Amino acid sequence: MSANPLRFIQLTDTHLSDPADGTLRGFNTAQSLAAVVEHIRTHEPRIDGILATGDLSHDGGTPSYRRFVQLLAPLDAPIYCLPGNHDALNIFSCALKGSRVHSGGRLLADNWQLIFLDSAAPGAVHGHLRPAELARLENALREHPERHTLICLHHQPVPIGSAWLDKLILDNADALFEVVDRHSQVRGILWGHVHQTFDMTRNDVRLLSSPSTCIQFKPGCDDFTLDDKAPGYRWLALHGNGNIDTDIVYIQY
Repeated sequence: MSANPLRFIQLTDTHLSDPADGTLRGFNTAQSLAAVVEHIRTHEPRIDGILATGDLSHDGGTPSYRRFVQLLAPLDAPIYCLPGNHDALNIFSCALKGSRVHSGGRLLADNWQLIFLDSAAPGAVHGHLRPAELARLENALREHPERHTLICLHHQPVPIGSAWLDKLILDNADALFEVVDRHSQVRGILWGHVHQTFDMTRNDVRLLSSPSTCIQFKPGCDDFTLDDKAPGYRWLALHGNGNIDTDIVYIQY
C-alpha cells in the first residue's frame, strides 16, 4: 500500500456538443474545458485518475465524446466515466473508447474501492438507480469490506437547497442509503449534475458535489438562476486511513 494518498480530479458537466464551438447559455464549453485541463496539467503534478461524473456531452453525439477524450489527452491519467441525463446511453460506452478511458464499473487501488454508478433514467432529467445497479453496489461492498469506498454517480442523493434542482434529484435515494448504511467502509458519495459545490456529512459519510467545467448554477434559488462563478474542478486526496481531503479550484481564463 502506498504511503501517499490516492489523488483524483473530478471533472463534471462538461456539456460538449458538435460543432466544436458549440455553446451553452453563450458559454463555449470546449474552450472552458481546455482551460481547466491546462490548469490541472500545470498545477496538479500527480494524478491517479480523472473522475468524469456525467453530462460529458450536451447533445449526446459521438463527436462530442471523442472531443472529450481529445481535450483530456494532456492529462497523463486514466479517465473513469459515468453517464448523466444529457448523455446518450446507447452510445456512451461505445464512444468513450481508449486505452485509458473506462466507462462504469469500479476501481480497486491501494486500500480503496471506487464504485461508478449509472443514475441516468432514459428520457428523464431526474436520476434513478435501477435494481441491477443497487445490487452491483451491494455486491461490491460485500466483496471488499476491508476497503474504504467512494461512490460516484451523476445525480444528487440529498436536497441541496435549490427548489428547482431538488425536483431533479435521485428519486430512489432511500434505496441507495439503505445499501450505504449497511456498510461502514463507505467514506464518501460524489456527484455532479447541480453545477455547484456541496459538502456535508451524513452518518460519517462525506457527501460532495462539484462545479461544472462550464457554467454554474446559483445556490439557494427557487428557480433556474446562473451564477457568475468561473469553471472549476474538485481534487480529492484519499488517505490510507479512510480520510478524504478535498477542495474546489475555479479557473479564470
